[in-house]
Amino acid sequence: MFEIVVKTENRERHVRVSAEDLADLVRRIGADGDRFLVVQRVPDLPDVFTQVWHESGGDYTLEHRDGAADRHYRARVDGPEAVIAAMTGWAGRTPGWGSALVWSLVDMGPAGAVPPLDLDEGEREELEKRVREVLVGGYASRAELAELAEEYLVTEGRRPVSREQGVALADRMWLERVAEQAGWQDETDPERLTRAFAALQEAGITARENFTCCRSCGQSEIGGEAGLDSRGFVYFHSQCTDSAAAGSGLMLFHGGFDGSPETTAAIGDEVVASLEAVGLAVDWDRDPGRAIAVAPLDWRRRLVG
Repeated sequence: MFEIVVKTENRERHVRVSAEDLADLVRRIGADGDRFLVVQRVPDLPDVFTQVWHESGGDYTLEHRDGAADRHYRARVDGPEAVIAAMTGWAGRTPGWGSALVWSLVDMGPAGAVPPLDLDEGEREELEKRVREVLVGGYASRAELAELAEEYLVTEGRRPVSREQGVALADRMWLERVAEQAGWQDETDPERLTRAFAALQEAGITARENFTCCRSCGQSEIGGEAGLDSRGFVYFHSQCTDSAAAGSGLMLFHGGFDGSPETTAAIGDEVVASLEAVGLAVDWDRDPGRAIAVAPLDWRRRLVG
């Protein structure tokens, strides 16, 4: 699997794809609503990506940017196989991956200077604290963090952070976190949690991480996530993520889709077993009305983007 994220025009998001899957996505594009895809690193890095545009019957326009607008290049390609070769090489960080194509520099115009934030010390601390909380949670993309930074201090008649300032702040803090996680070794607790959830999903229990904003929304929406063979569910919402990231442990909400206490207890037993199988500590007394607590947790979730 390549350490990449592929995003398509029709809003699909593919994380860590194989060479075969990447090739299939390239060959697929061309129809209305599905004419391009963008490939980013994991973790996402500002101004580092490759992308391709293709309309049925036409050439392929392949681009890549290497860290800044003045290093943005374009090549015209007449078929998908050359695109696949280049994108696969880029994804695999193969030396000379683009040497078979003729690239031209794309004039993106001068980069505008981003003015410093006009905030008092209290506002700046409040803003950076909230962005950091969501960043450490590990589920937000750079774009979502930038939107948070732009909107967090908005009040009626006052918008103190521009879109460009939000992007600059989010990118700075994102890269700081990327540097932090470079020193992490081995499997982390959030990765163990993801492994447990994947096993539960495979066993017919709908398992969702960072799902909705609160328990009320989670309970009302989890049924829409269920497959035909789903027997029950387990999830935690974004407020639970904040709690885990702050070092206060994680609460998991679970149940059976038939609504019975017996099924809820049985689903809880399966959730506990799956968590313990990956080495996580669990506190639950088999009360169907009580959430499952996972603690202690060292919440180091690696960024994706």
